[in-house]
Amino acid sequence: MIIAWLSIENFRNHRSTKLSLDAERTLVIGPNGHGKTNLLEAIALLDGSGSFRGASAETLVRASCDRAFVRAEIRRARRTHLVEMEIAAAGRSRAQVNGQRVRSLRDLADVVSTVVFCPADLSIAAGGPSVRRELLDNVLTSTDREYRALRLDFERVLRQRNNLLKQAGHRLDDEAVTTLDVWDAQLAEIGEAIAQRRDALCTELASPAQDAYRQLAGCTADLELSYAAAWRESSLAIALAKARPDDLRRGTTTVGPHRDDMTVCLNGLPARTHASQGEQRSIALALRLAQHRYTAQISGIEPVILLDDVFSELDEGRARRLVGCLPAAQTVVTSATGHVPPGIEAHTQVHIDDGQVVSR
Repeated sequence: MIIAWLSIENFRNHRSTKLSLDAERTLVIGPNGHGKTNLLEAIALLDGSGSFRGASAETLVRASCDRAFVRAEIRRARRTHLVEMEIAAAGRSRAQVNGQRVRSLRDLADVVSTVVFCPADLSIAAGGPSVRRELLDNVLTSTDREYRALRLDFERVLRQRNNLLKQAGHRLDDEAVTTLDVWDAQLAEIGEAIAQRRDALCTELASPAQDAYRQLAGCTADLELSYAAAWRESSLAIALAKARPDDLRRGTTTVGPHRDDMTVCLNGLPARTHASQGEQRSIALALRLAQHRYTAQISGIEPVILLDDVFSELDEGRARRLVGCLPAAQTVVTSATGHVPPGIEAHTQVHIDDGQVVSR
């Protein structure tokens, strides 16, 4: 997959930016805070996964504007697609492919695929469960249409269940009990399917992640991944029934896939608490490399690689080894200095200053 050109309007600090991207490597250079990461963020949005910085639509739209636009020409499997996204500061954002509106932004993953490497990825190993759940969900929604539907159904049922728990005010009448039973049955069925797919993905990612970690770290350490969901010792239906009194008291659902985790262990010890920062960074990079490899195998398309100032966070050895691990895919790299390790020299350079392309 190749992104031939990109156009963004009223996106963060970019009023109007248009540029062609090299089919192999593009280096984006500019001072910190001038819009390099914003450019990568716009590219990553095209796969429908949302901002990799966790930003809301409102913050993506340039100040004093009500909408931002991201457009790109995508070349995939000998076909050319025009992908257009309209981001609303208030209200619903929309997207279309070749003039046809997509039902859900996540359906853009059928056309666009990206993998982002950024300094914040350290939280994959060091942060809370939500970061690792998000990684699993992003991989699955980008490769599995059925999983996208499962996620939407799960979020709908979970929202309905939580609303009922809050409205009940710690006490359920007969009608509320009947309705809650219905939501529990649906949540259990969908939740089991989600957990099964996440568990299988952990197994698929484990071997390539370990191989990548050993190459990055230059050692023979054991990296292990496993899906952590205590409720799976019985079933989600049983767990929901046991948790109902506590859920009613709290007004929210306390068990299920929305609370699960992916356990990451290095040499048998939890990486979150026992790995050094350097090891945690290598784990994060290894998981991104495994994500790219898995997505490419399932979709048959090499996702675009977005490297956001990654090399400035790595020592010379890890930076050099990361270059050796990168797949032969279209890559966009940002750097404040323009310095990148040998082996990733870019054919095209783009200079950004205050949200504008000042030279190529």
